[in-house]
Amino acid sequence: MPHLPALLCAALLLLSATPLQARQDPGPVRAEVGRFLDLQSRSLPGEVRVQVGEFNGDNGLPPCAQLEAFLPAGTRAWGRVSVGVRCLAPTTWTAYVPAEVKVRGLYLVSAGPISAGQVLGPADVRREAGELTAQVADVLTDPSQAVGHAARISLAGGRPLAASHLRQPPAILQGQPVKVVSRGAGFQVANDGVALNNATDGQGAQVRLANGQVIRGTARNGGIVEVTLP
Repeated sequence: MPHLPALLCAALLLLSATPLQARQDPGPVRAEVGRFLDLQSRSLPGEVRVQVGEFNGDNGLPPCAQLEAFLPAGTRAWGRVSVGVRCLAPTTWTAYVPAEVKVRGLYLVSAGPISAGQVLGPADVRREAGELTAQVADVLTDPSQAVGHAARISLAGGRPLAASHLRQPPAILQGQPVKVVSRGAGFQVANDGVALNNATDGQGAQVRLANGQVIRGTARNGGIVEVTLP
């Protein structure tokens, strides 16, 4: 039977031959997510608070020297989000970290009962303070967004007002001359055209350019159609 010192030496040699695998430190990952969300939320109205969730310390990822946070397509820095983090060097991997962007600010509510078809006046709306991210995505924040617009449905008093509750005036009308603004990476081009459909601000619009080409874009107030180029 081998002596105990010999067994201990063999065990030590085995441990030294199989070092523990390094793991990505959660601290830098969470810090990159916080930095990214702080930057993304700078233009948001009201008081912004960013909370970054936990990142598993036993993650099995090799340490990274260059981290880059991003938001998945179709999401924004608003409410509960899952933020992606890429490792760019020395190896590549992608992980996701839960986070929450809270925004406390003013939003519009109905000052009293509103009937369907009623045109809202200044006395029909008031502002309240609260958590904006807890409201519907198209909640209104300024009286100018509601005054002069007709209600699509009946609303009880004290109900938060959303753009979908109101009939929005058209931003462009069929047959109207419009300005087409095409934007791409580092450039912007303007052309004249004629609208082929009615559209409110933010809706899709078709435009026929002077050369006969028909393009699609997004209607904006003021007779403008925005086109985003790759």
